[in-house]
Amino acid sequence: MATKTFSQAALAAVLLLLIFSVNAGAQAASAAPARDDWSGLRFLVGNWKGAGAGKPGEGTSVCSFSFDLGNHVLVRTNRVEFPPKAGEKSGAVHEDLMVIYKVAGETSLRAIYWDNEGHSIRYALSFPADKSVVFESDPAEQGPRFKLTYGVGPGGVVAVEFAMAPPGAPYQTYTKGTMIKVS
Repeated sequence: MATKTFSQAALAAVLLLLIFSVNAGAQAASAAPARDDWSGLRFLVGNWKGAGAGKPGEGTSVCSFSFDLGNHVLVRTNRVEFPPKAGEKSGAVHEDLMVIYKVAGETSLRAIYWDNEGHSIRYALSFPADKSVVFESDPAEQGPRFKLTYGVGPGGVVAVEFAMAPPGAPYQTYTKGTMIKVS
């Protein structure tokens, strides 16, 4: 009878120990600070005005970065207006939309870009420095590669550069400019 009572007491002690261990582990996990997957992009959130130049010409832009879908995606909208060239009645307008998202089970961020010219680009993101982000297309895809870089400079001005590379060749700047936060 003493053996049975000891076994029941031992079982009860093990169960209590297990419950306390699970509870302590859960409390430790909830006490750990949550990782902010968006920390490297928060400097871009807001509304921006910019100007730039490159192969398409000189233009002015308005751009915004805002969280959507319960902070599960970051959406960039962009509109660039190019003044008319000599002999033209109206200038050109470039509009694009980019959605930045987390891939389930991965720690990295990705983005998909679309524009009013029919282009679509898939990007992987990297963060080479504080307040700097590089969007780079997959080198395994056929055709040219693309790289979009944002970096904060003096006075909070953000430098932007879009570069392209034909297969097997280095990147060449297509356009670059600066953005200033307006709100």
